[in-house]
Order: sequence, then structure tokens, then C-alpha cells
Amino acid sequence: EEHLPDYVERELLTVNEWSRPGEPLKKVRGVVIHYVGNPGTTAEANRNYFESLSAGTDGVYASSHFIVGLEGEVIQCIPMTEIAYASNSRNEDTLSVEVCHPDGTGEYGRETYDRVVELTAWLCREFRLDPEKEVIRHYDVSGKLCPLYYVEHEAAWEQLRADISAALERLEAAEKIS
Repeated sequence: EEHLPDYVERELLTVNEWSRPGEPLKKVRGVVIHYVGNPGTTAEANRNYFESLSAGTDGVYASSHFIVGLEGEVIQCIPMTEIAYASNSRNEDTLSVEVCHPDGTGEYGRETYDRVVELTAWLCREFRLDPEKEVIRHYDVSGKLCPLYYVEHEAAWEQLRADISAALERLEAAEKIS
């Protein structure tokens, strides 16, 4: 059983060939940030979509390790020791975070944004990753316009990474004190 922050709800997908292949993730070398295709949908709805994938869903393979919802809720779909079908050529060495958003711009709402920062900082600490280099967008892997707002607004992406770095520093400082 993995150790996870209290705010993460574990609702693992059933092992299946469309969304949870059950293959081991050998080494985590990064975190890939995404956004969900459907504005206004919840973390739970997206998790259930991944669970529903089958031969009948047009050969779609999709999943992510975590989904951050509109109210900052987090669902874990895939254990951090297994690959997810999220980031093309980087599936084998990254963890993926799918992010819900309220509208077509793809910009994350405030509660969602804060949770993405908190969760990603925690992942960086767990796997000793550098947010400035090893937190990337799906776009940086495949050229897909995902997460849309943070592809179209480079400064917003840089700010998100800076916020993750600051959160990571706070985590590390808190550890030294305790």
C-alpha cells in the first residue's frame, strides 16, 4: 500500500488493456501535467471514463495516475509503481496528473490550481525531481495542445512551475524542522 497525502482518494482502475495495463513503472523521471478534454467535468467522471474504456470505445487507450478535480479533490487511478496511458513516449518513466477545469480556456480554477501545486510538489519530493526540469506538459512530450491554457500562456506555465518549486521548498523546510 502506497503512502499518499490525506487529500488523495484511492480509486484504482481495474487492470485492463485499455487504461491500466498493470506494467511496472521502473523509474520515475518526471511528472507530466495534463488537462481533461471535457470542461466542467469532475475528477470522478473522468476516472469512470477511464474505467469504462474497452474494445467498444474506438480503441482509445487512456488513463493517468492522478486526477485533480474542480474543488481540489484528488483521485488516484493507477499506483505509482505502474505505467499509465497518458503521455505517449514518456509513459514508462513519468507519473501523470490529469486536471479538471471549468471552461474552454483550459485554465485551472483556484482550488484546482493550488492542489496541482501541492500534489506535484509532494511527488517531486517523493521521487527527488526538480520542478524546473522534470515537471513537464503533455505538449512537451508530444506537441499535443495539453494542458491547453498552459501551452498558450507560457508565462502562466512558468508561474505554475515556480509555485511548485516554492511549495517543494516549504515541504523540505518543514521536514528539517520536524
